[in-house]
Amino acid sequence: MKKYIIIIALFIGVLACKTNPFTGKSTLNFYPNSQIFPMAFAQYDQFLSDNKVVDNTTDAKMITKVGQRISSASERWLTANGYPGYLKDYKWEYHLVQDSTVNAWCMPGGKIVFYTGILPIAKNETGVAVVMGHEVAHALADHGAQRMSASTLQQLGAVAGNIAIQDEQTRNTFNQAYGLGSTLGVLLPFSRSQETEADRIGLQIMAIAGYDPGEAAELWKRMSAKSGGQAPPEFLSTHPSNETRISNLTAWAPLARQEAAKFGVTSFQ
Repeated sequence: MKKYIIIIALFIGVLACKTNPFTGKSTLNFYPNSQIFPMAFAQYDQFLSDNKVVDNTTDAKMITKVGQRISSASERWLTANGYPGYLKDYKWEYHLVQDSTVNAWCMPGGKIVFYTGILPIAKNETGVAVVMGHEVAHALADHGAQRMSASTLQQLGAVAGNIAIQDEQTRNTFNQAYGLGSTLGVLLPFSRSQETEADRIGLQIMAIAGYDPGEAAELWKRMSAKSGGQAPPEFLSTHPSNETRISNLTAWAPLARQEAAKFGVTSFQ
């Protein structure tokens, strides 16, 4: 049985790869859009029905405006770089939800929510574009499906180990070590790499949309001040530290401006 599980895992790993258009690299992904998107759309609709959606306010209209500019910039980049039609199954929606949580997210397929709690940190339309670009980048790069794929492989590894190890005490030791090792050594670094990738992709997209990429580092300085420096060590976190993000975004801003210039965008708001 162990042999068959390993063979299945390897087979899935070899065949279930999809090219990330922004990096050119193959990524583990065996959940197609045709499977992921309907689930995401249903969950999004349910979320909206369970929460207070803010409509027809200045802030709500700003979220929609920024979202449309970011999604349009995404399509321009993808088309120019050999991926026309990449977004054909995306159903963009942009909603502001009344909630003090400092957060925003974009589900697979382009379903976006901003919480009102993040608006003071965003501060202005360009700050909203920083957050929007990052969240949209997660959807464009299929990060949700990749996380599901990685989690599935982790579970397969656990099953294989439990089948192979007959001694109960040894099996318990394996489960503890495997759970900790696969989380700290694989899943958390994987999550941090996705966040870093979304930061970089988002910076390019917001610049192409006409927003100043230099604002990204400033937003994260405000985010760091808001947290008061209280955060777990980076190796225990799903996200890079604020300091790492600020350093990266500062270094990448000139490159994002250069990318925007290829699309005729040389001035930013």
